[in-house]
Amino acid sequence: MMSTRDFEHKQIAFVFTDEEEKISFKNDNLIVADRDGKIKHQSTCYRLFALFICGNYSLTTGVLEKSKKFGFTIVFMTPNLRVTSIMPAKAEGNVLLRQKQYFYNQTDIGAYIISNKLHNQNFLLKRKRSKTEHEKMIIEKLDEYEKIVLAPGLSLQEIMGIEGIGAKIYFNSLFSAYDWKSRQPRVKNDITNTLMDIGYTILFNIINALLEMYGFDVYVGVLHTQFFHRKSLVCDLEEPFRPIVDSAILKALNLGQVKEKDFWKKQNQYILPWKNSKKYVGIILEAILEYRNEIFIYLQNYYRAFMQEKPIQEFPVFYMEEA
Repeated sequence: MMSTRDFEHKQIAFVFTDEEEKISFKNDNLIVADRDGKIKHQSTCYRLFALFICGNYSLTTGVLEKSKKFGFTIVFMTPNLRVTSIMPAKAEGNVLLRQKQYFYNQTDIGAYIISNKLHNQNFLLKRKRSKTEHEKMIIEKLDEYEKIVLAPGLSLQEIMGIEGIGAKIYFNSLFSAYDWKSRQPRVKNDITNTLMDIGYTILFNIINALLEMYGFDVYVGVLHTQFFHRKSLVCDLEEPFRPIVDSAILKALNLGQVKEKDFWKKQNQYILPWKNSKKYVGIILEAILEYRNEIFIYLQNYYRAFMQEKPIQEFPVFYMEEA
């Protein structure tokens, strides 16, 4: 298994092929060059954790062989950053882990995860210096939900119901200055939702790559119910980290980095064209990577706690204010 020290030196590379960037390998190095052959990125495959390829591309056996040999995940994305395929570097044959997954039928881990998420959402609201009375009320509500969701005997539906109510008032408060309507995944009815989809997708695939490394069946969750072709466990363990993306988007909005002219609007959908995608990927990825070690340690400790069937109090938590 990869150690924390090993992961600290790993890299996540994005290649935007619609800018005519080309991928090649030389002496076990990944090289990304522009149309004129000028090297834009070079790193050893030994340090590569994940490679995101965005745009139109053709795949060679060399890329596949390097992925297998050096154990890095490849994520294929369209020019507008929709994931089309994933080639994970996975641990094979962790039968004992999967048996534990298949026989787990409780709700305590799911409740613990949502409580952690509510805490981090509330941290972002508490960080605001000048608060209205309404904003203070929202903070008190989320403090209350963070505790209520841990009450024994709640069903998964009740846990997710509390999460949904909390998310609604959280987003309404966090983005109140930016004409926020509601969180609508994949609908892209405004710029903020569009950026969230991009940010959550990047975060999702980083977490997916880490879970595959331990040999989890990523389709079997402890919170989200099993559904055809949905990686429920990744959805579960992404939850405490989503506020990282929210915070990055809010910061970009506050700094005026988000420009409406960067987006296309078509049939009431905001679409980010490939020529502008690198800017926003950079903003969000930088924020996520600030917490790279915390994400790795959280998932490492989750694996150990789940395998050893530890009491819920010994499962990991991630608090943004302490990271």
